[in-house]
Amino acid sequence: MKPVQSNQESEKDTEKYLLEMIDISKEFPGVKALDRVQLRVRRGTVHALMGENGAGKSTLMKCLFGIYHADAGEIYFEGQKVNFLSAKQALDKGVSMVHQELNQVRQRSISDNIWLGRYPKKGLFIDEEKMYEDTKKIFEELDIHLDPREKVEKLSVSEMQMVEIAKAVSYHSKIIVMDEPTSSLTEKEVNHLFKIIGALKEKGVGIIYISHKMEEILKISDEVTVMRDGKWIATKPAKELTTDKIISLMVGRDLTHRFPEKVNEPGEAILKVEKLTATYQPSIQEVSFELRKGEILGVAGLVGSKRTDIVESLFGVRQVKSGAIYLHGKEIKNYSPEAAIKNGFALVTEERRATGIFGMLSILFNATIANMDKYVNRFGLLDDEKSKEDTKWVIDSMSVKTPTQKTAINSLSGGNQQKVILGRWLLTQPEILMLDEPTRGIDVGAKYEIYQLMIELAKIGKGIIMISSEMPELLGVTDRILVMSNGRLAGIVETKNTSQEEILRLSAKFL
Repeated sequence: MKPVQSNQESEKDTEKYLLEMIDISKEFPGVKALDRVQLRVRRGTVHALMGENGAGKSTLMKCLFGIYHADAGEIYFEGQKVNFLSAKQALDKGVSMVHQELNQVRQRSISDNIWLGRYPKKGLFIDEEKMYEDTKKIFEELDIHLDPREKVEKLSVSEMQMVEIAKAVSYHSKIIVMDEPTSSLTEKEVNHLFKIIGALKEKGVGIIYISHKMEEILKISDEVTVMRDGKWIATKPAKELTTDKIISLMVGRDLTHRFPEKVNEPGEAILKVEKLTATYQPSIQEVSFELRKGEILGVAGLVGSKRTDIVESLFGVRQVKSGAIYLHGKEIKNYSPEAAIKNGFALVTEERRATGIFGMLSILFNATIANMDKYVNRFGLLDDEKSKEDTKWVIDSMSVKTPTQKTAINSLSGGNQQKVILGRWLLTQPEILMLDEPTRGIDVGAKYEIYQLMIELAKIGKGIIMISSEMPELLGVTDRILVMSNGRLAGIVETKNTSQEEILRLSAKFL
């Protein structure tokens, strides 16, 4: 049976499609996640899939990949109707997916992770030598410089991302779905990824590319499909689109400004850090800076610059070897996260899945876990009503899209998970809010909401430290930018007086 054609498509056009998803619908209790969605991908092209968090992008891809089963609609792959019942079936047929949230066996080697479930055998035993050589060959093709025997737990997030891309390529896939593949990559690594994608296109591979980075989409895509509220909105050639046009299609309205107006006014210094040096070398070395009341202080630097080590040291996650931390002129010791929370610190971590959420548990639990002491009544029992009231505040104030408070947080989109985490820490009423890549994998509308929230918090006197790999974000939201290079402070610049070029120069200062 041939795929159903729309009025705009000829038989000749239909034959060009490597993948067709036609009128795909999917419902969950209380939510219509997909409503007659269309997606058509041509051979040897990059097809961007865009939409706000909760638009249905991930659900659509899970229906393709056999993780979910569509309630209605048809899928055609290479002209044949398919209905993958599992991810393994999809992989075996040549459809692979690089997930935004990395799901790797970190205690095992790189090659183990790439060939997991399909190890090459020599008799009854795993052929370790062949597995090593096969991994090395893929790395050479992709120009990835990693030792296949290295344990994944020793890799940076960006290196883990490259391993996942290599794994997808190892299946000789004809369709590769890439979900926010550059969220943890430096500019150099992004260019490397684009070269890999170019080589895959030449081999006729179709790439479904999910990203919220507008410049990236316009640079690499051939076609763009936009979804909104579970519905297909439009599919257009990328060359006909601009950032403003994409945003308008995504949110259903014009978004004139990417960043809210700065209304905060930094005051006196509330946090002073002197010559902070952390253990577990290499880490930060003699880092000194001040954070002012009502200030948003950005932290920039290349991958490996130890940006995250600063906030982990301040929050008691990483042990401090030497140096001092002063809050309102008084020296404090954040020996543990518990102590840091009591001292008015909060940390939103970079990796939501690994260190941010309790995936199988409810939104209510995830929203209130950092503030649990507040819900204990005089009899030592938990006050359910108070925790429900606070969870409602998180859902309403953060605009979290969810059917109920009891919904498992891992069923939400990445952006909605991030909103719950932000709400969790705001419930602790912190004085110092530290955000590590707070808008990673979040759509343009949700990003704007988070920027607005940060500025409003700064306006009422909170001190905010924000780590970000996105230069426009740092330049658009912060008051000053602290630049790290190889674990050392390379400089602190006034945002209004700096440029991307100056920040990049400082980032390379101690390399």
